[in-house]
Amino acid sequence: MRLATLRSGESTFAARIESEHTAVVIDGYSNVGDLLQDPAWATIAAAASGELIRFVPTDLAAVVPAPRKVICVGLNYATHILEMGHALPDYPTIFIKFADALTGPFDDVVVPPYAAGALDWEGELAVIIGKRARRVSASDASEYIAGYAIMNDYTARDLQYRTLQFHQGKSLEGSAGFGPWLTTSDSFDLGQPITTWLDGEEVQSASTGDLVFKPADLIEYISRLYPLDPGDVIVTGTPSGVGHARSPRRYIRDGEVVTVAIEGLGRISNKTVVE
Repeated sequence: MRLATLRSGESTFAARIESEHTAVVIDGYSNVGDLLQDPAWATIAAAASGELIRFVPTDLAAVVPAPRKVICVGLNYATHILEMGHALPDYPTIFIKFADALTGPFDDVVVPPYAAGALDWEGELAVIIGKRARRVSASDASEYIAGYAIMNDYTARDLQYRTLQFHQGKSLEGSAGFGPWLTTSDSFDLGQPITTWLDGEEVQSASTGDLVFKPADLIEYISRLYPLDPGDVIVTGTPSGVGHARSPRRYIRDGEVVTVAIEGLGRISNKTVVE
């Protein structure tokens, strides 16, 4: 099952995706994050009925527009860890992205000039929590996953490396395409290809099965620090191939489009617009 947040004028609503351009409205819920607050969300979504509505890609909003927490994981694919000059970690590197950074899966990413000098691409698998998780073991973690989506995690490398903390280069307003929809966990398995293109050129290619810390490991680790709530998002890290690690370095330019696809989850695509 695939669940999306669709725009209608100035408002949004939750919907069940039926095909690439059709959906059924899930009455009473303004977005997927709102829907996930109901413990019976899966039953409600599956039972939604009514006439099919048509939509275009730009009608899709960030699948969970305002999660309480967006927890990002750095250095979680072995090849990326090595290309960035680090040793394989014993524990996940985690940092926070604010919900203000999220944008629709086909929206333009509008960047101020002072943050546009070293923009990098990072295609990532996002895990969306379906029920409150507190001190959960990895063996039970699958019960807490509502589903998966794609994150297009634009990163301002110059801001990121001003200090030892990653956050300031990772949370630019409206810089992370998120979607195109939530694919429920019963419809997706790890091990699928993840690919990123910059203006049609393939720049990243890996398997989501190559994560050092799998979603279950991350849920166990994070939920022992603080609870995870329905609609919270864990962004699991990016594979090798980022522009900052190239020689010479290659950054995203004004007008260039970053596209990320994960087999089984679809694709998202954001055009870069420097103000």
